[in-house]
Amino acid sequence: MSGILEGKVAIVTGAGRGLGRAHALELARQGAKVVVNDLGASNHGEGTSDGPANEVASLIRDMGGEAVVNGADVADWSAAKAMIDQAIDAFGRLDIVVNNAGFVRDQMFFKADEDAFDAVVRVHLKGHFCVGRHAAAYFRDQAKKGEKVAGRIINTSSGAGVLGSVGQASYSAAKGGIATLTLVQAAELGRYGVTANAICPIARTRMTEEVFADAMKAPEDGFDVNAPENVSPFIAWLGSDESADVNGRIFEVFGGTITVFDGYRRDQTVEIGRRWDAKEIGPAMNELMEKALKPVKVYGT
Repeated sequence: MSGILEGKVAIVTGAGRGLGRAHALELARQGAKVVVNDLGASNHGEGTSDGPANEVASLIRDMGGEAVVNGADVADWSAAKAMIDQAIDAFGRLDIVVNNAGFVRDQMFFKADEDAFDAVVRVHLKGHFCVGRHAAAYFRDQAKKGEKVAGRIINTSSGAGVLGSVGQASYSAAKGGIATLTLVQAAELGRYGVTANAICPIARTRMTEEVFADAMKAPEDGFDVNAPENVSPFIAWLGSDESADVNGRIFEVFGGTITVFDGYRRDQTVEIGRRWDAKEIGPAMNELMEKALKPVKVYGT
């Protein structure tokens, strides 16, 4: 198979269903050899099954590509390291890491419980950290040996992580953490030939169907803007050599649309050259907030 990723080796986490499945298949169509990682858990993170990952790997082989299956828990430090090692052992190298695995346990904040919060933050944020950290160490070691490195870390944030989402405090917090983790990865790893970017996909998956069921319905005919396959060509491009100059960016991908987020920036400022007196702050804040950009509405409001 040939394409813009010919000769590349990729890991896709959470690749058994939804977006991850679409990503793995598209990367393979573009010529990449793929480690198909999936724990096989439910949408709420319960249970395990190797069926979904094996099905995706079989589809890749049927189309003439190469794939191996990995059933690791992405938030397990040792298992994440073994996943990186598996890619190198199976295919001789690693070029692309697509962090996609996750699940949701939605709750209104006043009802949120500790176990659900810990579980969601663990799989999303710690999962991104564990896999990305071991991949980064490999890329750096290769660069230190004098190898030409074109490493790509592609993380999955969310509009919920950038703008917030009612009923999704834990998910939003984890995805916000992933967005800023991406910025740090980009700043630290660029010198070694590695880029790190994140996507905020809008697509029909097990997670979005629960919250946005009506909006995510597939049309009977015409272009299905919510199909997860719409996002995957952008993932393939981010994994390619063509994206070498794109680093530390957060993108929203939806249907046939690609949008770059302009993240937190210093906007308006008031300054008096000395310590503020609390009585002075009210009038100053009135002036400041009149000039400041209005916040974008939180999802669900």
